[in-house]
Amino acid sequence: MRASRGIAVALAAAIGTPCAVTSAFGQDSGSFSAIATYVRDFTSIEHADGTYFGGNLKGSATTLASSGEPFVEGGHSLSTCVVLGKRSAAGLTLESACTLIAPSGDALYLVAERRAGDVDAGGGGQGQLEIAGGTGVYAGLKGSCAYETSYLANNQVVTTTDCTWHRD
Repeated sequence: MRASRGIAVALAAAIGTPCAVTSAFGQDSGSFSAIATYVRDFTSIEHADGTYFGGNLKGSATTLASSGEPFVEGGHSLSTCVVLGKRSAAGLTLESACTLIAPSGDALYLVAERRAGDVDAGGGGQGQLEIAGGTGVYAGLKGSCAYETSYLANNQVVTTTDCTWHRD
C-alpha cells in the first residue's frame, strides 16, 4: 500500500501501552489503530518546478483497536482534510491538516506529512501523522502515528494508522 496524495491523513490509529493514571477525559497516554476512507477532490497545475496539487479529502474514520479512552474501539468520526502537495524531479512532498469530529462534537486535529510514494490510483505510500490536540476529550492530546495510504479508482482513498499519544 502507498500513501496517497494529501494524506488520507487523517485517520488515526495506534498501538501502545496504556497508562494506569486516568483523568476526567480517560487515560493520560495510550495507543490506538484506525482506518479512514475518503473521497478526494484535488486540482493540479503544471508549474516551472513540477506539478502542484491540492484539495480536500472527506470521509470517515473508525477506531479498530485502542488501549482505552478517549479512543473507543469501534468508534466512528467524520474526517475532513485539506491537502497540498508537489511532485517534481526531487520526488513527492505532501502535507495535510485534518479535523475529525466525533458524534459528541469533540474535534481531533491531525497534521500529516509524506515524502514518498505517489497519489495515483493503484499507488500510495507511507507517512507520519502528528496529533495536534483538539477539543473536549481530545484537548491537550499530542502524539505521533505511522500511516499508510492507498489510492483506489474513482477518487477513493483508504488510510490505516497506528498511533501513540499522551496528554499534555
